[in-house]
Amino acid sequence: MGQDRRSWGFDPTTPNIARLYDYYLGGKDNFAADREAAERILAVAPELRLAARENRAFLGRAVRFLAESGITQFLDIGTGLPTQGNVHEVAAEVIEDARVVYVDKDPVVLGHARALLAGAGGTTTVVEGDLRRPEEILNHEDVVKAIDFGKPVGLLLVAIMHFIPDGDDPARILTTLRDALPPGSFLVLSHGTRDARPAAVTAGTQVYEGATSPLVLRTRDEIGTLFDGFDLVEPGLVWLPEWRPDISVQFDPPETSLILCGVGRKI
Repeated sequence: MGQDRRSWGFDPTTPNIARLYDYYLGGKDNFAADREAAERILAVAPELRLAARENRAFLGRAVRFLAESGITQFLDIGTGLPTQGNVHEVAAEVIEDARVVYVDKDPVVLGHARALLAGAGGTTTVVEGDLRRPEEILNHEDVVKAIDFGKPVGLLLVAIMHFIPDGDDPARILTTLRDALPPGSFLVLSHGTRDARPAAVTAGTQVYEGATSPLVLRTRDEIGTLFDGFDLVEPGLVWLPEWRPDISVQFDPPETSLILCGVGRKI
């Protein structure tokens, strides 16, 4: 490419989890290494492309549900590359002045998000932060300035916890975040599961071993523990197309969506 990749702040030859997701969604913000890795998974699990789109659709439905439930501020950690139906856009359809903080550690994501939001006004903020260090996110000056933790918050952890290995103590991360939220707050979470089709599980975990973060797929019961301290709203912890669908998406059977999801309310 003619330029020292170190000066970019990232390595375009290493598959990147945000750019892989962008490719599944049909985006253009990806490199050859991302496309090659994605196609290795899609060759075995072609349903992943539709699953990524359904995960994005779940995010939109959940954000709309939270906004209609009175949530006016959202903390989206592991936001990924901007695409259609971003959180601030969906929330604004219900609440004009909804506040959104996007958090990610990826320099590519941060650059794109800041460019997109340059004209979005003062209700949307982009923050560099690592989910593995939740205290730093919660205490970040821009987060503290944007989010009033005395009022209910919508915490979004969509397709991000399956990139947190057990060694980083997912339960501690969720406990730290939950304890910072007042009653009436919501957790929106989706997570890949190894209860899905074995061939897709094997292909996915193998490919992501060489990416910027490993893929750690968990069982339904393990994912359910991430909602400790929250009451799951109906329909509970379900496959993506089963969470309050607003259109008919054909997954036959539903577990071919590969991802479980749910929304919990802190009492």
